[in-house]
Amino acid sequence: METMISMLVLLIMTEGSGSSSFPVTFENQDPCAVKGSSVEFRCSYSYKDGETVRKTAWYKGKLIDGIWKRVLLSHLPSYENRTEYLGDQQHDCSLAIHDLQDNDTGYYYFRFDTDTYGWRSKNSVYLSVTELMANVYPERVRAGDNVTLECEASCQLSGTVWFRDGHPVAKPEFSAQAEDSGNYLCAVQGQESVHSEPVALDVQYPPFNVSIEVSHPGRLAEGSSVNLTCTNAANPAADSYTWSWGYVSSSSSMLQVGSGQVLSLLSVEASHTGLYLCQAKNSVGENNSTEVLLTVYQTDIWNNRFILLICIGVKVVTVLLLPLVIVWAWRKRHNSAVDEKDEDSHDYENISHIQMGKTSNNKKTKQDYT
Repeated sequence: METMISMLVLLIMTEGSGSSSFPVTFENQDPCAVKGSSVEFRCSYSYKDGETVRKTAWYKGKLIDGIWKRVLLSHLPSYENRTEYLGDQQHDCSLAIHDLQDNDTGYYYFRFDTDTYGWRSKNSVYLSVTELMANVYPERVRAGDNVTLECEASCQLSGTVWFRDGHPVAKPEFSAQAEDSGNYLCAVQGQESVHSEPVALDVQYPPFNVSIEVSHPGRLAEGSSVNLTCTNAANPAADSYTWSWGYVSSSSSMLQVGSGQVLSLLSVEASHTGLYLCQAKNSVGENNSTEVLLTVYQTDIWNNRFILLICIGVKVVTVLLLPLVIVWAWRKRHNSAVDEKDEDSHDYENISHIQMGKTSNNKKTKQDYT
């Protein structure tokens, strides 16, 4: 009995001294990883020269019936197809765990066996599995205000990155502009596929790019209708519009002529000619458009001018064509006179021939009687 106790004490002392002389070393004993991502335990071990490693294994510490035990990961169904031994049977004992779950949080141990002894780590790796929570301070700002992004976790992460609507964000602190509105989320650098839930940043700004759209651009005839629409970009949307009108010669003094986003002129008159300007306003501020010129002409004046142009055109055509007509008529008359003269000479010849014929016939008749 005493012999057995002595051997047991010697074995414990040997293993203890072996463990302290040839330790298992963990690069990071308190890793923090995001749920759904992967984690790697960087690990190395050493042993006496001449020994050959025959077996390596990783364990997880679990409290079973009030007793702390080390359970092989290969015996835990929840780790099936999620663990990957990255080491070897020489000096590397690194381990990777994929698709981390909340219950993966806990203590992990490494053990290796040689031909002579079994060595296990006295120290351990404590893994913390956390979820990311994105925070934007403040969530609603005005253009020009400072914004701070914070990625919250229950443990210390190595490094986080930010995205706005899928686009990388350069800095977690910035001065907000209109284009910074959107949904923000954070992730661990190198594992961007696992990220926090998005959180919205609302950047409010006064109307800008204010402009006037004319439904019928160009000159307008009296009696026609036209709509002027005040377009702009604003957050919140512009809720107040004011229209002003002024003479072209004195645009500095303009009169208010309407309200609402659309100014409708159903039957324009010549007096509507002038410069139009719209002002858009929201709870943040206001801005004006550039001035737009509207020109209305009187229909009867333009009709008279049109008729006058037609008359002038007819006169011009007449003046150009009259000499040609005179020449053509003169030539036609001259040709007719020549033709009549030729016809008269032909008739004279025919009459001469006829008279000569009659004389000869008369002579023959006298001869017949004699």
